[in-house]
Amino acid sequence: MNSKIKKSSRLAKILAGLKGRGKRIVFTNGCFDILHAGHVEYLSKAKRLGDVLVVGLNSDRSVRLLKGKTRPINKEGDRAKVLASLYFIDYVTVFGELTPEKLIRELKPDILVKGGDWKKGDIIGADFVKSLGGRVATIPFVKGYSTTSLINRCS
Repeated sequence: MNSKIKKSSRLAKILAGLKGRGKRIVFTNGCFDILHAGHVEYLSKAKRLGDVLVVGLNSDRSVRLLKGKTRPINKEGDRAKVLASLYFIDYVTVFGELTPEKLIRELKPDILVKGGDWKKGDIIGADFVKSLGGRVATIPFVKGYSTTSLINRCS
């Protein structure tokens, strides 16, 4: 399982080799603080868009900056292990910036995927992926699932 969790520099080399063999690399990212069925469905649909699914995972620091000082609930190492345990996720890499722009430029995915709440024109890294001949896709959210609502229900 932990063999799926890679530093971005190592992962970039692996992905370049896979692309050289004709594999289509799909990239998505997020905090994935409390993994729920909505996440699982989204991620499994993302995998179906290509051959290799890479998940960029926000570091604890970036989650705090994005979501507030009470987050994340789960530490980045634990969140990475949970994601890596899903059979359809091929690789997980943690990034510390507020956006995945730098990571996307390093990994050069063929397909960039975000949830349906994002307009394609607002997806970070979209222009770069398209400039390489790749494409951008959105996947609708599964209604009734939200990490924030789960946290609120537990409070």
